[in-house]
Amino acid sequence: MRRLYDHLLKLEAILAGTFLILMVGLIFTGGVARMMRHPLNWTIDLSTCFFAWGCFLCADVAWRKNGLMSIDLLAGRAPEKVQRALAYINYLLIVLFLGYLIHTGIVLSWVSRARSFQGIPDVSYSWVTMSLPVGAALMLVTTVLKVREALRRDGLLGRPFP
Repeated sequence: MRRLYDHLLKLEAILAGTFLILMVGLIFTGGVARMMRHPLNWTIDLSTCFFAWGCFLCADVAWRKNGLMSIDLLAGRAPEKVQRALAYINYLLIVLFLGYLIHTGIVLSWVSRARSFQGIPDVSYSWVTMSLPVGAALMLVTTVLKVREALRRDGLLGRPFP
């Protein structure tokens, strides 16, 4: 199971980087084509889709590597027990918010399934809106693993995570 998860993490990082590179390339190509008086309007639309997917996948990569912004001005000065309690409260809020995003994203994707993406026939807008629940689900898995690791580190759950 661990090997499967490790492969998923590598695939996620590769896809996130690829989507962001494609987004930049498409925007650049569209700008050059417009300058040459042959605009390619579809490049902006497709780069918007890549941006949505890239953002959510990159957010999970950053969350897993503790690369998201954090302000611990008050919590860092509190006693250790208070810091741990605040960390668990923070994890709980994150889990609740991600659960809400998953639910809302699935509803949004279902509602927008008949809508075509930027007028492109046979391409559903759900391909873009599914980036929200998929990204939130990946972040939820990362959060649950972080909680499990914290519980083990604090001695509240078996042995430490390898």
